[in-house]
Amino acid sequence: MSRFLFCPLLFVMFSVNAQSALVTFQSATEQTALLELYTSEGCSSCPPAEAWLSGLKKSPGLWKDFVPLAFHVDYWDHLGWRDPWAERGFSDRQRAYAEIWHNESVYTPGFVLNGKEWGDSSRRKDALKPSGAKAGVLAVSSSDTNRWQVNFAPVNADDQNYEVHAALLAGDLSSDVKAGENRGRRLNHDFAVLTLVNAPLVRNGGLAQGDFVLTMPQNAAGSSLALAIWTTRTGSLVPLQSTGGWLMQSVSGQ
Repeated sequence: MSRFLFCPLLFVMFSVNAQSALVTFQSATEQTALLELYTSEGCSSCPPAEAWLSGLKKSPGLWKDFVPLAFHVDYWDHLGWRDPWAERGFSDRQRAYAEIWHNESVYTPGFVLNGKEWGDSSRRKDALKPSGAKAGVLAVSSSDTNRWQVNFAPVNADDQNYEVHAALLAGDLSSDVKAGENRGRRLNHDFAVLTLVNAPLVRNGGLAQGDFVLTMPQNAAGSSLALAIWTTRTGSLVPLQSTGGWLMQSVSGQ
C-alpha cells in the first residue's frame, strides 16, 4: 500500500524505539472482543459512527476488553469521491459477512462485534464490557515490529486448525472531502486499517504457533499507529481471541 506515507522523522523515532526492546501484546484468558466498523468517506451517515469509534480512545477497556478497527470500503468510490483509505479487500470482507448472515446487501456504517452484525447502538457500551467467555491466551511479540511471533493457547484444545490476522491501524487522520455526500467537510478517522495480513498457525501440543510479517510503509499518513491481532479457526471470519495496542501515539492522540 505504497500511498500511505510515514513522516520520515517519526519513522526514525519509531524504528529506534522498536529496536531497543521487545514489543509484546497479550490478552487475558477471557475473550477480548473484536469490534469492526465498515465505513466510507463517501457516506454522509458514517461520520457520527466514526466519531463514536474515535471516542473509544479514552475508554479504559481499550485493548483489554475490546479491540476496535475501521475498514474503509470502496463501493462508494464511484459516486464522486474516492476514499483514500478504502480497499476492495475490505469490501470483500464485509460481503463475506453478509453472505454468512444471508443479507442481500452491504451497507455503511456497519458494525460487527465478534463476527456478528451489531446494529443496536443503544447497547454499544454494555456490549463492550467483558463477556466472561473464556477463549485462551493470545500473545504476540516482535523485536523489530516487522516479523511477529504468535502463540495462541486456546481454552478448549481440539483438532481444529487456526489462523492469525493482523491489521496495522492509523489514527489522527483527516481528509478534506471535495465531492460526494460529504463535500466540503473535513472528516477525521481513527483505528483505520492500512494493512491486513493473515497467516496459518501450526499446532504444537496445546499451543497454536506461527508468525507473520507486517511490512511498515516507508512513511505514514497518521501520527498514531496501532496493531490489532486476532485468531480464528482456519477459513472462518469469527474471531476467537484478540489483542493489540499502540505502536506509536501522538500527543494529540493520547
